Amino acid sequence: MRITARAFSALAFLAGTGRYPSASAFVCGASRPAAAFTRKMTATATDAATFEDVSSSYRDLLSKLKAVTQLKRVSSVLSYDQQVFMPHADEASAARGAQMAALAGVIHEKATDKVIRTLLDNADADLAKFEGSTTDEKRILQLTREAYEKNEQIPAELEARKAELGARAHSTWVKARSADDFTMFQDTLKECFDTAKEVADAQRGEDKDVPLYTQMLDDYEKGMPAERIDQIFGEIEDAVVPLLNKVLESKDKPSTNALKGTFPIDAQEDLSKKIVTALGFDESHGRIDVSVHPFTMSMSPSDVRITSRFREDEWYQGLAGSVHEGGHAMYEQNLANSGLDIDNYLSMGCHESQSLFWERHVGLSLPFWKWATPLLKEAFGDDFNYTPEEVYGAVNGVVPGLIRVEADELCYPLHVILRYRLEREVVEGTLEVSEIPNKWNQMMKDMIGVDVPDDAQGCLQDVHWSALAIGYFPTYLLGSATAAQLAHYCKQDIPDFEDKIEAGEFKAIKAWLTDKVHRHGRRYSSLDALLEDQLGEPLNPKYFVDYLTTKYTDLYQC
Repeated sequence: MRITARAFSALAFLAGTGRYPSASAFVCGASRPAAAFTRKMTATATDAATFEDVSSSYRDLLSKLKAVTQLKRVSSVLSYDQQVFMPHADEASAARGAQMAALAGVIHEKATDKVIRTLLDNADADLAKFEGSTTDEKRILQLTREAYEKNEQIPAELEARKAELGARAHSTWVKARSADDFTMFQDTLKECFDTAKEVADAQRGEDKDVPLYTQMLDDYEKGMPAERIDQIFGEIEDAVVPLLNKVLESKDKPSTNALKGTFPIDAQEDLSKKIVTALGFDESHGRIDVSVHPFTMSMSPSDVRITSRFREDEWYQGLAGSVHEGGHAMYEQNLANSGLDIDNYLSMGCHESQSLFWERHVGLSLPFWKWATPLLKEAFGDDFNYTPEEVYGAVNGVVPGLIRVEADELCYPLHVILRYRLEREVVEGTLEVSEIPNKWNQMMKDMIGVDVPDDAQGCLQDVHWSALAIGYFPTYLLGSATAAQLAHYCKQDIPDFEDKIEAGEFKAIKAWLTDKVHRHGRRYSSLDALLEDQLGEPLNPKYFVDYLTTKYTDLYQC
């Protein structure tokens, strides 16, 4: 899961295998009145003036947008500190909540300053007269206007209350999870859902025909209404359920012995760092820490931080979390550092595709383990005497379990669909918050075939709802489908894709992702638009279904 300044405003926020938050308007503060053009409103071959050169309104607007970006990045620093370093005492949580609420109020005030609208109107008028190249300028103004109008709908009091609640709810969630007691979190969770609905209702304005849940989805996956998600998820579920049943009935199951034993935490941390940096994470512009729930947070492209978690009786989950978050981080590190929304990530589904591309299509492949198994032996000593093929079989073992971020590739989609349906029912009023544990447990039994023994391993396992990130969960499966589609086309463009992985040569693969995804930021209107332009077709779950079917029928001989 990932959390950025943009995402942070929606989440304050998210996580691991399977990114925090949502965002937007880099608009801000008090401004001087728009001035007349100071230069001729044309660009010729001799002067090559840019639009920023000739429009003082546009220059003033950019200055304000960048100032708000910096304030949002401060929010990210506070959030990262809270989740990684800060004491968990109630007093500390309350103080941090007050700090974040105060900062959120300042950001909201600057983002909705009426001078912004004046500058936007004047810059739009200037742009209509400008004869030079204006593709990015048009998009910057469009994104700014969308964000401004969306933020303008939210009262400052509500924005501050949301920020304070996010800080308080995270602390309450941590304690309830530790105590394995949903009732400790129930009232606060209801407040989270109610506040998220209040924000979504304000954002949709007078257009009450837009369902609240679709409005919430818009924060994380613009242009992807619930009806389209239903179609995509339905196609995936229809293919995964019978495939999962065939795999579970197979008598030719790979051994998972390579995952079991005692693995020192410090050795796991060193191994994770070595592998993630080899893939392309730039540690000189980031850091790697440990947290309750793995996540990525970007303070800027030059400061992107990831966390994971480790346990001594199993080594793969900590490494998988690190690789997953490293994929998020590489996306953030390869965005341009303009401080403008055009150079932010496109959507959370797009973001998840980057983490899942590395975690699954690289990190779960046999060529990867031919490269990485010697590193495992170096980290864990001579007792780790497994072959690459045995490690590959172990990490791809299909075992229905309780925890989403630890789920195998076949069970993972069902974990996401469960959460998508549950949160949608709460938002639509067909499920009470108090009913979540029982409904969760029943759906886990029906969909994945496991009994949930306690709340900590059930409905309290994820951080998202405590961060008011309602509508975030579907992006994990959208990201899975997108990752498979990207991998399909990447292998076409890089015919020796698997050879490079086996040799530990990842630069060409990372460069391909940067070319197709990272460098574009938010220049496309949606994930579908990006994929259609870069790959030749919009999001198509067929590639995900084909990938799973081919891989697991071969591995399980079914």
